[in-house]
Amino acid sequence: MIKLRKSNDRGPSNLGWLNSKHTFSFAHYYDEAFMGYESLRVINDDHVVAGAGFGTHPHKDMEIISYVLDGALEHKDSMGNGSVIKKGEVQFMSAGTGVTHSEYNHSKTDEVHFLQIWFLPDEEGLTPKYEQKFFADEEKRGKFRLVVSKEGREGSLSINQDVDMSVALMDGDEEASYDLTEGRKVWLHIARGEIVVNGEKLEAGDGAAIEDISELKFSDGNKSEIIIFDMAPYSSNI
Repeated sequence: MIKLRKSNDRGPSNLGWLNSKHTFSFAHYYDEAFMGYESLRVINDDHVVAGAGFGTHPHKDMEIISYVLDGALEHKDSMGNGSVIKKGEVQFMSAGTGVTHSEYNHSKTDEVHFLQIWFLPDEEGLTPKYEQKFFADEEKRGKFRLVVSKEGREGSLSINQDVDMSVALMDGDEEASYDLTEGRKVWLHIARGEIVVNGEKLEAGDGAAIEDISELKFSDGNKSEIIIFDMAPYSSNI
């Protein structure tokens, strides 16, 4: 079963300095049918104007991923980390017992476009941590590259939840497939471009909940960037 969530159906938010689309209920946007998917709680598709950003604010007991699509995002946090996250880089922060951080567009002239992704952790009260890693386009070209996983497999970032986040870039005649393990749940997000998935054309911003399918086949890409979140069914123990 593939249940589509079209880009235009997402929740809009435009604050002037921030133009965002929310896949799931967030802040002032509420949709009872889209509160999250298993342990996946947030996918915000954020465009931030030059020099603007999110001032220092707190998080607790949340696994947070920032995925930059264009531009550069400047990060500072109460753990002492300060960095600039650029296109192709994945940033991971486990908020655990509590952290504060800020995120700003590093550029004074150009917009930054990034995905803000949150997962519920597998337990409360963990020690906060921070990781950041660059994944070259060549690693994702025409195939899925694991970028986040429970144990940090294959050089991926390590998250405190049973989820694999994989990314592929596809264009033209390139084809790829992704095998699904029985009993697991998948959320698919098209970060940019267009792609045909199991015969269905999806465009930038589209998402889909996927269950009880053994294989996803991807073809006819048009400058597409595809993200798969492969999760165990979520059972809250916290």
